[in-house]
Amino acid sequence: MMTLFKFSAKSNISKWYVVNDGVMGGLSQSTFTLNEDGFGIFKGMVSLENNGGFSSVRYEIGHTAISEKTILVIRLKGDGKTYKIRIKQNATDKHTYTKTFETSGDWETIKIPLNTLYPSFRGRKLDIGNFSANYIEELGFLIGNKKREAFQLELDYIELK
Repeated sequence: MMTLFKFSAKSNISKWYVVNDGVMGGLSQSTFTLNEDGFGIFKGMVSLENNGGFSSVRYEIGHTAISEKTILVIRLKGDGKTYKIRIKQNATDKHTYTKTFETSGDWETIKIPLNTLYPSFRGRKLDIGNFSANYIEELGFLIGNKKREAFQLELDYIELK
């Protein structure tokens, strides 16, 4: 196992940052904080006004070698809504590699094979092949289900195995 981030009351979350649809005129709002139990909390409200419709949180992990790791393992507690995990090989890439996952409303551990992450840019699938790199520089989560909704995603840890 390789831990990419383990949340705790002492975690430094300064390299995590929120990007909402305001970058394109939307009105969605979200925050990323630690709660009293030390879990990462990504929460807010997705708005469809002004052609909006998404909220995301990103983590600048730095150049991180992941060779021989094939599965992303995330312990989280969602709210029953659908989210996307997003990875960038290079932080400067315009596209991300993404995969949708459902949450149950309970604490759960989701496992996502890295080779199932497909390339996407502004919600459109690209024809350049699924993720196959041996390093990553950024990862994050996005909610954008084409509806106005409040959301909350709690994070415990993110690992590779």
